[in-house]
Amino acid sequence: MRVFQHAIAPLVVLVLLALAQSALADSIKERMKARLPVITQLKAQGLVGENNKGFLEFLSPQKPHADVVQAENTDRMTVYQAIAARQGTTPEFVGQARAAQIAEREPTGFWIQDPGGKWKRK
Repeated sequence: MRVFQHAIAPLVVLVLLALAQSALADSIKERMKARLPVITQLKAQGLVGENNKGFLEFLSPQKPHADVVQAENTDRMTVYQAIAARQGTTPEFVGQARAAQIAEREPTGFWIQDPGGKWKRK
């Protein structure tokens, strides 16, 4: 019986870790979804843009909803770190790749930062 317990213990730990990661991913997804209307409004007003590192950045001295922007960037970093760990790369690389995807999909009129660091309205 002890051999069985020792053999199954690592499996239980792996299952619990997988469940925790899944729950964390679901939690992040829900939080990001809930913030989307505020973020879209900030982008439409030209107050926030998507930088070339995969994060939101304020473009003006006005910083309404700074807590929402910070929370979004924190969750994005968590996601980038998880993806990087799975793919054997860096969170910075994942963020830059995501920034390129976001830049392609952003609606006309929203601000994006090109790979060289220049801000432009799409």
